[in-house]
Amino acid sequence: MFAFILRRLLQAVIVMISVAFIAFMLFQYVGDPVVFLLGQDARPDQIAQLRADLGLDQPFFVQFGHFLVNAAQGEFGLSLRQGAKVSRLIAERFPATLELALVAAFLALLIGVPMGVYAALRRGTVLSQVLMMVSLLGVSLPTFLIGILLILFFAVGLGWFPSFGRGEVVQMGWWSSGLLTAKGWHHIVLPAVTLAIFQLTLIMRLVRAEMLEVLRTDYIKFARARGLSNRAIHFGHALKNTLVPVLTITGLQLGGLIAFAIITETVFQWPGMGLLFIQAVTFADIPVMAAYLCLIALIFVVINLVVDLLYFAVDPRLRISNAGGH
Repeated sequence: MFAFILRRLLQAVIVMISVAFIAFMLFQYVGDPVVFLLGQDARPDQIAQLRADLGLDQPFFVQFGHFLVNAAQGEFGLSLRQGAKVSRLIAERFPATLELALVAAFLALLIGVPMGVYAALRRGTVLSQVLMMVSLLGVSLPTFLIGILLILFFAVGLGWFPSFGRGEVVQMGWWSSGLLTAKGWHHIVLPAVTLAIFQLTLIMRLVRAEMLEVLRTDYIKFARARGLSNRAIHFGHALKNTLVPVLTITGLQLGGLIAFAIITETVFQWPGMGLLFIQAVTFADIPVMAAYLCLIALIFVVINLVVDLLYFAVDPRLRISNAGGH
């Protein structure tokens, strides 16, 4: 177990160093931050002085070493567009993105797993065919189109939900939450549903496929021969083993929800990291872009590590093979 964790941690460190190098290259090849800070009319002596103050006159690998040290401390300098510390901007926007991703993931699991189980156990029925058709639409339709249609129908047409913003939030130190207010929940419904639809249909199709595969295995046939009820077989044996790969996919999809909430946040003007990144790209705000890239990579690495450990814990075959290998 210790060797397994050590290997995963080593891989995580290598991945983070690689991502940090890619983020650092943004500073080298996507514009000159000195020009952004001083403007086009700056004198050569001003440019040279600022480059020396920022350490941009030092060798490449020395600059990269300083970047790694600062990134490990969560420091990415100042935003070229807003003039504020990038770490503060990220800290302000991160709660909104995380809450949106968690609510979307909860909806995807709450609805997707039962739909997948039903589609597997009642395949061939009309409702099962309808669910599969709806899931195909959910996978195929682009997220921005789903968001626009939801706004058109539920916000503009029916007026049930607001079409933009986060609503009323509660400050708890540096953390802000909209899940503690009624208006916050009112505002998060449409963006969360928009973000969850693709994940929901993906989980549903995955659960259905895995459930059908498990139901064909020998131990399920043996359970039927022992006279166990369908309920015990379907939910006590088949579903339990079906959820092992679903756990892996769901964990990785949570990272994807955080990383790819950019489109949803843009459509609904949700004040999260995705909207901040889009604004940074528009204005070539390199420090914000680099910080976003490193943070998303860190989220994926942490989630992947946690999923690996959970997978290792719930699947005894991995523990046996790992012990045999050592």
